[in-house]
Amino acid sequence: MNPVTASSKPSVFSVFIASTKKVLKWLLFLILLFGAIFIYWKYFYTYSEGYRAGLLQKFSSKGSFFKTYEGEMILSSVSSNNNVAIASEKFYFTLSNKALVRQFDTLQGDNIIVHYKQKNAVVFWRGDSAYLVDSVKFKR
Repeated sequence: MNPVTASSKPSVFSVFIASTKKVLKWLLFLILLFGAIFIYWKYFYTYSEGYRAGLLQKFSSKGSFFKTYEGEMILSSVSSNNNVAIASEKFYFTLSNKALVRQFDTLQGDNIIVHYKQKNAVVFWRGDSAYLVDSVKFKR
């Protein structure tokens, strides 16, 4: 019997190791793929988009390391005779369009309409709110 041909046949252990490595590589690839899809869906996918109208109550720059522009609007559903909001809800947002900062600074106390995009979750460098405002109109 030739020792070269007898040793060329792989052992059961080496076949098992090779197949296990192949399965682990595919498993790692699938975990990374699903992780990337989840991160995109959770932090970057636009869940909803629309308009909100109300009174701009607060607008400020805040943050320790990443400065963002945060705002607060009062959305009134019922007004009294003197145009004072009786039943109201607050709408917290982050300004995503930095070109609008000067405009928002001058609009505090005015009724405005903002266009927003809502993300599923917040990332720390983008602000405190899942609502990202990208444009503003004056409410007439």
